[in-house]
Amino acid sequence: MDKRLTKDELVFLPLGGAGEIGMNLNCYGFGPPEERRWIIVDCGVMFGRESATPGVDVIMPDARFLVENRQDVIAIVLTHGHEDHLGAVAHVWPDLRCPVYATPFTARLLQDKIVEAGLEDALRVRIVPLGGKLRLAPFELEFITITHSIPEPNALVIRTPLGNIVHTGDWKLDPDPLVGEPTDDRALRKLGEEGVLAMICDSTNALVLGHSGSEAEVERALNGLIKGLSGRVLVTCFASNVARLQSIAHAARDSGREVVLVGRSMHRIVRAAQDTGYLRDFPRVLDEEDATQLHADNVLYLCTGSQGEARAALSRIAEGNNPNIQLSEGDSVIFSSRIIPGNEREIFELQNKLAALGVAVLTERDHFVHVSGHPGREELAEMYRWVRPRIAVPVHGEMRHMMEHARLTSELQVPQTAMVVNGQMLRLAPGRAEIIDEAPSGRVHLDGRLLVNEDEGYARSRRALGKAGFIGITLVLKKSGRLAAEPVLHMEGIPDAVLGPVATAVTRAVEARRGGDLNEQVRLAARRAAQDVWGKKPIVRVEMVEV
Repeated sequence: MDKRLTKDELVFLPLGGAGEIGMNLNCYGFGPPEERRWIIVDCGVMFGRESATPGVDVIMPDARFLVENRQDVIAIVLTHGHEDHLGAVAHVWPDLRCPVYATPFTARLLQDKIVEAGLEDALRVRIVPLGGKLRLAPFELEFITITHSIPEPNALVIRTPLGNIVHTGDWKLDPDPLVGEPTDDRALRKLGEEGVLAMICDSTNALVLGHSGSEAEVERALNGLIKGLSGRVLVTCFASNVARLQSIAHAARDSGREVVLVGRSMHRIVRAAQDTGYLRDFPRVLDEEDATQLHADNVLYLCTGSQGEARAALSRIAEGNNPNIQLSEGDSVIFSSRIIPGNEREIFELQNKLAALGVAVLTERDHFVHVSGHPGREELAEMYRWVRPRIAVPVHGEMRHMMEHARLTSELQVPQTAMVVNGQMLRLAPGRAEIIDEAPSGRVHLDGRLLVNEDEGYARSRRALGKAGFIGITLVLKKSGRLAAEPVLHMEGIPDAVLGPVATAVTRAVEARRGGDLNEQVRLAARRAAQDVWGKKPIVRVEMVEV
């Protein structure tokens, strides 16, 4: 055996998407530790929630490990075009400056983000044909067509001198996906015969029995449902689900309704799909203002905002903030989507606002209007029967999903299952996958236009401000340390009844000073006084001026 090969290692390092759903960033390294070369598979984001990260719209993985080793980063390779797989590329790439590879539709979506970031002259996405191959020495990659809830999802075969890896990306087994080709099971079976060292696999629906269902089944159900409705019909779904957009648009046409796209993402996705050869039979689209001239029975709005996002199109409509679209009694809103865990409160509040308008709210709980883009347990089992990996590595899920995935692989008698979370480096070798190291990992917030590390604490401070408000105290002191004027208090988000007791406490704290840090003594006195009266501890800042 080549002596060099005995020193080489094959490692998998997730920096995002293992132990959580969203912001996937996966790294594969090959070579001895001191000369390891890396490819990045996917580079995504997740979206902030006002309750947890106020003021933060986008969260992405901390990529400092890759930046520190950028001379050894060969490329970023994207499996598909969902935000949690490509949304961070334009933010991370300027520090890496490596090639980026994607299939045509994914590349088209990414190009919009590159232009928004002002990188169009620097970053040119390298397009890989469906079913294509790449040589990125020491890796050889092959794209295998699978099905998901967006055009052109791909599993990746990563071939190395130490074995073959299958990285599934997001997938399901849909025999009739409507847009794109079905999963290439022949290629996957052939891989199983060739030999697969490890499969890094989607865990999202590991708790769901059976199969996820087909887009063709949803198309038939939506068509029948929409035909039976009168008044205005609004359907909200994930804009990236091009097959669903097509089904809804065809149902509108069959029901004598004109289609109106509402929301920036809807227009962007439809345009990208048509530019890359999809949606060739899409009905004409009216703009919102022209649609105001139509009878209510002759319009269907295809709208963003199915997850209750405060600034999305549907929330604005529900609040009466869209000048061209007003819903009322007799109209219907169809949520052709599922509730992403964590979004329950926002979605139910949105649905209640719609119900208060007299609108009929139709969801997957009472109508067949959605199927998942991720594999149920039977589909997972089928994939393992085809690929037959020696090592299973569950990813893309919270811990409960990954643990259930691991239990399933045990039932399927996969020789070894390796559990890994963000930042853990897993060495892949026949029969002995093991964690060998840890890399820096975490989250980075896009705060306005700035990238801010999660541990810098801005979100925590904003949560505290939202919970208990703010008191600013200005003290004007003589050189003797006594007050030269009454303390000036500025309060935000605090009841007026708190002002008097806090002002008294501040004055007493200054008068009772016995050495030490006066600033801190005043701050603590103000917080205690506020808590005694109000039961809450606000954020307090003290500024002192000596005259």
